Amino acid sequence: MPRMDRFKAMQAFAQIAEQGTLTAAARALGTSLPSVVRTLAAYEAQLGARLFNRTTRRIALTEEGRQHLERCRQVLAALGEAEAALRTETAEPAGHLAITAPVLFGQMYVAPAVTRFVQQHPGMRCSVTLLDRVVNLLEEGLDLGIRIGRLEDSQLVAQPLGQIRRVVVATPAYLRRHGTPRHPRELLKANCIRMMAGPPTWGDFQENGRAFRLPVAGNLEFNHVLPAVQACAAGAGFGMFFSYQVAPWVEQRQLKIVLERFESPARPISIVYPHARLLPQRTRAFIDFIRAEITQFRA
Repeated sequence: MPRMDRFKAMQAFAQIAEQGTLTAAARALGTSLPSVVRTLAAYEAQLGARLFNRTTRRIALTEEGRQHLERCRQVLAALGEAEAALRTETAEPAGHLAITAPVLFGQMYVAPAVTRFVQQHPGMRCSVTLLDRVVNLLEEGLDLGIRIGRLEDSQLVAQPLGQIRRVVVATPAYLRRHGTPRHPRELLKANCIRMMAGPPTWGDFQENGRAFRLPVAGNLEFNHVLPAVQACAAGAGFGMFFSYQVAPWVEQRQLKIVLERFESPARPISIVYPHARLLPQRTRAFIDFIRAEITQFRA
């Protein structure tokens, strides 16, 4: 098989694995079903290994296929990078990007950055979906996602944007009246602002390498984060939030972080996108843009 045909075969193999059927792969590749079938058969013959187990109803990767898929993705991604590097760097990004992010983080940081991006690049059109759930980018037709926390989806490429902490805060005036806690256990007797959807305990505390949770109580509960932060900033009690959620109030000294030495390790913020897709210039441009924009969470 000629070298260029081998790259095409790799692309076909990756598409079959990604799309889940030969018919869908043919559609994605813009070719016919018989052509995809012939390409796969020739590629398996070239490798001397079966990449898929095929029945009349389904197609599934073999163990050899799973191992080879990761290598193919790396080769295809490297080829895409090489081709992109040869294109002019001054070309204006254009087209559509579909982006998702957590609701409050998206409202505070992602949406303003996307707005500035399209203002700088009039040929771009962006759709921003804010959801507090993990979204399957491929299934929901999304190009990019912002994720907070550890990533488990091996089908995604992740680039770091920074880190956030889980922090306990209160107003300086509240701390003067009630005292600054020296240990999380002191929160058991304090008024704590809680989230309705969350457990009746506050976790993410660590002491001597061991994690622990505390049952907390208070006279205020909310089903959204922003009013809980606002109540905390009004002096209603202690609150536990992600550091980005209270960053503006902390910077203005309206809220003070306490119990820092009992915090758990920071969580990563990442921008993620599907593996083995040759990134269009618009996607690469946005990744570079938002990494330069969101810098306040880097150590």
